[in-house]
Amino acid sequence: MKLSPHFSLQEMTKSQTALRNGIDNTPTSKHKEALEALCVNVLEPIRGNFKAPVIVSSGYRSEALCLEIGSKTTSQHAKGQAADFEIIGVSNYDVAWWIRENLVFDQLILEYYTPEDPNSGWIHISYRDDGKNRDQCLTFDGTDYTVGLARKK
Repeated sequence: MKLSPHFSLQEMTKSQTALRNGIDNTPTSKHKEALEALCVNVLEPIRGNFKAPVIVSSGYRSEALCLEIGSKTTSQHAKGQAADFEIIGVSNYDVAWWIRENLVFDQLILEYYTPEDPNSGWIHISYRDDGKNRDQCLTFDGTDYTVGLARKK
């Protein structure tokens, strides 16, 4: 099932952990609607701007999968509202900065990014289709969250 021109339900729900542990990671229709909104309003514009595939490492997570990986069941991933991703060959900082300046989003987190290595870490992005997006930007270094995006070296 296609959620948008370049994103499928399969890639937004894939999980090696779920597969290895026999965890059902099937989203409800409400979760599918949220995933579609995320793909159409955020991931497609990113792909269009950078003209490169957006590689999603984590999208939807069922409550059972959240528990298995030590995540909260209230995570936006569990609501179908979030994805973690990278674009091969493009600095995560540059992608995050472009998102901040050009898109409506709920939360943008530059995770495990270090200025010395522009390809380090990944980007977490979330989108709410209820119009209550916070436009919150954070950097997470593995220990602490800092408001705003890390500085580019």
